[in-house]
Order: sequence, then structure tokens, then C-alpha cells
Amino acid sequence: MALPVNFKDLIAEANALKLYKKLIVQLNKDLLFANVDIQFNEEILPTSLKLVLQDTVFHLIQHKFSDYLNLLYQVDVSEQKIKSLDSDDMVKLSEDVTFLILQREWQKVWYKNRGSS
Repeated sequence: MALPVNFKDLIAEANALKLYKKLIVQLNKDLLFANVDIQFNEEILPTSLKLVLQDTVFHLIQHKFSDYLNLLYQVDVSEQKIKSLDSDDMVKLSEDVTFLILQREWQKVWYKNRGSS
């Protein structure tokens, strides 16, 4: 599986395979397990999903760092990928982390769907 390299490609692939709603379900499940108090409606527009999740990640980094780390652990985002990000600009960092979260969630959904086909 070749992972999408940006948000636009990820959403295009999820929509093409009719798995966007499953992506939201998987994200909601991991947010719940990570004790992050946000759940997304399955009908949310991709741009809204990205902005709200990015805002949540930004808030966690700034105010609830242990919850942020717990979310990364629950989603299973690669520590190596997180360490490779530039942490000087918090807005850019939260955008990059948001993509890594969505990318990992997409990977989970894609593999589950492939196994059930």
C-alpha cells in the first residue's frame, strides 16, 4: 500500500473507495479510547474535519500534552515521523501531526477493508 502524501490525496482515495465514513468511524473510535473529548459526524466535510482536528491537536499540544501523547499512542502514529517534524511553528506542527493521524487512520481502514473484501 502506497500511503497518500497529502490530505487531498488521502480524501480522494477514501472517497474513491467509498471508505470516508469508515475513516471517520475509526478516528472517532481512537479519539474515544484516547480520552479526547471530540467526536465527528460521519457527514462532516473533509475540510471541516481537517480544521477541527487540527485545532484539537493544537490545543492538546499547548494545554494537555499528556493527552496529546496518549492520542498519538492510541492512533499508533510513528514516533520517528513525529520526531522528524519541525516543532518551531506550533500551527505547522499541528497541521503536520493532523495529517499523520489521518494517514495512520486511513491505513487502518484500508487494511480492514482489504481483508473483508
